[in-house]
This record gives sequence, C-alpha cells and structure tokens, in this order.
Amino acid sequence: MSEYIIKGGKKVEGEVTISGSKNASLPIIAASILNQGKTTLYNVPNIHDTKMMFEILKKLGAMVVQKNNKVIIDTSNVSQYEIPEELMRQMRSSVIFVGALIGRYGKVTFSYPGG
Repeated sequence: MSEYIIKGGKKVEGEVTISGSKNASLPIIAASILNQGKTTLYNVPNIHDTKMMFEILKKLGAMVVQKNNKVIIDTSNVSQYEIPEELMRQMRSSVIFVGALIGRYGKVTFSYPGG
C-alpha cells in the first residue's frame, strides 16, 4: 500500500479530479432509451463497461458523442429492441437495458449477459 509522508509545518493544498461512478452511470445510460431524445451526461468514467454500454446504444440506433467530460446520447432514432449477443456477453451489467427497452417497446430480445 502506498503512503505519503509529509514533513514540515507547511500547508498542503491542491486539487484532485474524481471520476464519476460506474454504478451510477450505467443505469442512467440505459435509462436514456426512455427519453427518446437527447440526454447529456457529465463525468462518466471512461472504462470498458461504459464503452460497451455506448456500443449497445449505437447498435440499437442511438447516437453517442463524447467530448471532454461530456457525453451526449440521442435516442431519437432507436428502433431496435434486440441487444446483440456479442455485446450482451461483454459484461454482466448489460442486462440493465432490459427494463428500458421493455418500457419503450413493451418487449426485448437478449441473450445471457456475460462478464
């Protein structure tokens, strides 16, 4: 485990940027399907799971634009309710799309999640 040892009577100050929470971001990304328009998110962590969520959205017909610390998701043209198996198997949390797709279309087709 790393540690910092600070010697002297000098004040320590500075800034630390904290990345967003994966567990908060994934359900919000999936819920953007229900918006049927543009959703803007900030501070989404740039990790495998969020990238896979964006890929699933794109396969369903959404547009995803990432700029700096902002993600714009446009689900106006989402017309699919089948999550591709190859993407579904990339991570366990892909199953959270199921509720949003049922909410929008009343049905969904998907395989077992992976991960």
